[in-house]
Formats: sequence, C-alpha cells, structure tokens
Amino acid sequence: MTDSNAAAAPELDPRLLEILVCPMTKGSLDYNKQAQELISKQAGLAYPIREGIPIMLPDEARELSDAERA
Repeated sequence: MTDSNAAAAPELDPRLLEILVCPMTKGSLDYNKQAQELISKQAGLAYPIREGIPIMLPDEARELSDAERA
C-alpha cells in the first residue's frame, strides 16, 4: 500500500520555514518534504505537516531515532 498523502501533499511555503522555530528550543527546523515533517534536531522531535499546515505541538511530534539525530 502506498502513501498517496505524501505525494499529493501541498508544498510548504519557504517563507514559513524562515519564521518557524521549534516551540521547545526556539531553534531552527529542517524540512523533510518526503515525510512531511519539520525536524528539530536540538529537541529530537519531528513535527508533522498535515494538509500543508505545520502542527507545532510537542504532544503531536514524534521522537527522532538515534540515526535521525546524528
């Protein structure tokens, strides 16, 4: 079964990336287009992007694996 949501997901506005920060660390975020996530390596969290909207709630974020933190 393929994930059609990632293929059809709207592009995140690059200007939004310039102003968004991690709510935990206030540090910068990396955009993972394929996974539709904003990554905070400092906090070790990946915030989901749903229908083009970043969900910047720590309770909604997933923890990064050790490999993803490296």
